[in-house]
Amino acid sequence: MGNVSRKRVIVNGMVQGVGFRYYTEAQAGTLGLGGYVRNRPDGAVEAEIEGDDDAIERMLAWLHTGPRSANVESVQVTDLAEHGEASFSIRL
Repeated sequence: MGNVSRKRVIVNGMVQGVGFRYYTEAQAGTLGLGGYVRNRPDGAVEAEIEGDDDAIERMLAWLHTGPRSANVESVQVTDLAEHGEASFSIRL
């Protein structure tokens, strides 16, 4: 296992009402990442992802496209301090 880090990701575009959070949760589970995903009032989707740097890079690449039902216009990534969060959830 490589270095562990945590990122906040804001995804803009047609990303609400298209299953984005559920696909994100499934992808994070596949990659063994912790954190959460939620819809924001401004129409964006926000996620915090934590885990192995290689898995985070794969997740970030996926978030730039998202599920086929979505249309991602932009992705902003911010570094955060790790929390030791091992599970991933959808937050309302």
